[in-house]
Amino acid sequence: MDDRLKHIGLIADTHGLLRESAVKSLAESDIIIHAGDIDTPEIIDRLKKIAPVFPVCGNMDRNTNNALPKYEIVEIDGMAIYVLHDLYQLDLDPAAAGFEVVVSGHSHRPGIKYRDGVLYINPGSAGPRRFTLPISIGMLEIENGTITPKIIEIEE
Repeated sequence: MDDRLKHIGLIADTHGLLRESAVKSLAESDIIIHAGDIDTPEIIDRLKKIAPVFPVCGNMDRNTNNALPKYEIVEIDGMAIYVLHDLYQLDLDPAAAGFEVVVSGHSHRPGIKYRDGVLYINPGSAGPRRFTLPISIGMLEIENGTITPKIIEIEE
């Protein structure tokens, strides 16, 4: 296990809009997870200039549907992260399956919660504003086996 502080950038629901403030907030990421509703492949290309990207298909990803998986498993420093777009589509028990983290999008509502020892994080929406919800991304900081989740509100 590498004891160096790792930054895992989390982004979701860009819907074709990648804000410069999101790019700046993700700049120190070692990897980036995109939890779906990307809408245009150019967003993934831009994120790949920052760090390796692990995207999943969202319900609105008509232009990228064939190329993206419905879920992704990301392992870093011996920790397993399960990624999917819509948490209501989760068809396994993350704790029983050995996952430390579940990353999802879809609701546009940022949130962090723990259940059965598993961290559930939704970075919210970094794309077009929806209702009065904030525009945000997420970050997981991993150091010495400890995960610190953050929600970061970004500028328009």
